[in-house]
Amino acid sequence: MPKETEGVDQVFKAMADPSRRKVLDLLYANNGQTLSSLCEDLDMQRQSATQHIEILIKANLVSVVWKGREKLHFINPVPIHEVYERWVRKFEQNRLGFLHDLKVQLEGENDGKK
Repeated sequence: MPKETEGVDQVFKAMADPSRRKVLDLLYANNGQTLSSLCEDLDMQRQSATQHIEILIKANLVSVVWKGREKLHFINPVPIHEVYERWVRKFEQNRLGFLHDLKVQLEGENDGKK
């Protein structure tokens, strides 16, 4: 399997779980949190939270920075953007083009002139 495909698969698998999506939401709202601060808002034990975060790290969705003895977690939006570019954007372009064509058809091509 090509490395690019493997990375995208890891992103999809990581984001498939609602608990991991919640971790990403928490980091989006307040980036650079410790495990303890993340656990305060998660309905799970510390060990389970650690396992979910490790999956997010392997998918490159979360990065870790050590600040002294604190391990801070940061969201990495790049893989999400890459998924968007590959899987969402191309479908949006077709939809937006269709809506534009429909608007022109319904309103006529008179550019607002009566």
